[in-house]
Amino acid sequence: MTTTIAEQFGMTAALSQLGIREINEGTSTGNQQFASGEILESYSPVDGQLIGKVRMSTPADYEKAMQAATEAFKTFRLMPAPRRGEIVRQFGEKLRQHKEALGKLVSYEMGKSYQEGLGEVQEMIDICDFAVGLSRQLHGLTMHSERPGHRMYEQYHPLGVIGIISAFNFPVAVWSWNTALAWICGDVCIWKPSEKTPLCGIACQNIIAEVLRENNLPEGISCLVTGDYKIGELLSKDTRVPLVSATGSTRMGKIVAQEVAARLGRSLLELGGNNAIIVTPDADIKMTVIGAVFGAVGTAGQRCTTTRRLIIHESMYDKVTEAIVAAYGQLRIGNPLDQNNHVGPLIDKDAVAMYEKALHDVVAQGGRILVEGGVLSGDGYESGCYVKPAIAEAENHFAIVQHETFAPILYLLKYSGDVENAIDIQNGVAQGLSSAIMTNNLREAERFLSAAGSDCGIANVNIGTSGAEIGGAFGGEKETGGGRESGSDAWKVYMRRQTNTINYSTSLPLAQGIKFDL
Repeated sequence: MTTTIAEQFGMTAALSQLGIREINEGTSTGNQQFASGEILESYSPVDGQLIGKVRMSTPADYEKAMQAATEAFKTFRLMPAPRRGEIVRQFGEKLRQHKEALGKLVSYEMGKSYQEGLGEVQEMIDICDFAVGLSRQLHGLTMHSERPGHRMYEQYHPLGVIGIISAFNFPVAVWSWNTALAWICGDVCIWKPSEKTPLCGIACQNIIAEVLRENNLPEGISCLVTGDYKIGELLSKDTRVPLVSATGSTRMGKIVAQEVAARLGRSLLELGGNNAIIVTPDADIKMTVIGAVFGAVGTAGQRCTTTRRLIIHESMYDKVTEAIVAAYGQLRIGNPLDQNNHVGPLIDKDAVAMYEKALHDVVAQGGRILVEGGVLSGDGYESGCYVKPAIAEAENHFAIVQHETFAPILYLLKYSGDVENAIDIQNGVAQGLSSAIMTNNLREAERFLSAAGSDCGIANVNIGTSGAEIGGAFGGEKETGGGRESGSDAWKVYMRRQTNTINYSTSLPLAQGIKFDL
């Protein structure tokens, strides 16, 4: 009798621990209280097997969720921020208890390696820790008034119901970046997870629902609505949602931005990336190879911070190319739950088709393939979603290089002259998320980080483009959307600012010396 991947790696037990019923059987359990529509089936890109079935939310379900969230906000906004931080602390503790199970589900439903799945859950734990401390530091400013006997200050208040639209590639972490901060700010959240990874969303909802029940708090503080783009449209158009945080493609983000702007709402957008590493003559080649290879093939090239372009000085080009090509020859592709493998599958066959088209296009536009790609088949690759990481020589102006392909394709670009030429190439795309330079030259590094350097929201020296720490604000410029999530002062996005003036005198002087005597 053949043992399936799900059986081999204990997926049934993991799902049960996360409050999701039998694998390959029926519908999931848990907090799907706002879902009564059609069945949505979730298949694993790892082996093509059905993981489970969930119900999609109807417009009526969405309305129930909105009413629950609106009602919960009335009380949650009045809870002291440190007390809200305590709820987030408890959520973080639950995540620690379920880290292995949730990491395993992320790996199996999305297709990233098990280590990356565990890392994603750790990001959730980290943002909870960050938010707990922040709950005692939400601050405003005190200013001197021009009028005697007056005091001025600024304070921040909760916004209300925060809408969150997340993508498949980070099916749990990005939600937590938003919710952990929104909750300590006094907001409540409605989350539409990707329809490609709905079970990850239900698992997270089950965990936070348990925390809310244990603290006798309303379930409307965290609402889950499952479905396709139609649910996203409801969130984008709803005037009761002052902020919509959307993560995904630039195409999707433009639609959300237009809908939200039409009603003068706020949007926090984390969209596409076309990230580059500049390799100067003073680069450490070993470090360059490590950063570039992980950045290009991690999560099978399905990160918004994936390294898409390697901009190499002509004097180093042959040496770096040889080292990168040799490193690709050591990559192991296969079941991501097996920690011996480096690269798992793409999310689905549509992604595979885009990968194949990109490889065709780069050659048609004048490029040259250095490491052949292709779709893998046979034993262990039955899902049809496994592809070979590929490398192509190209020019930055090629249409396919200007476009973000969510797949493990790395374009090698050559530059000559000084680092300014490389920076021009790096900046010469529509996206502006992450960037890096490999150099031991202080002047080159500082030039790259200067106002005339990288135009991206993230700029690194001697590390790759992929990944970010919780303590820093995450986001990018240009067609990446301009949003900032996670650390630093990103909490201010989830609050409204209010200026207050208090008159403690016995008279009422008017501004600009205006006289209005009665």
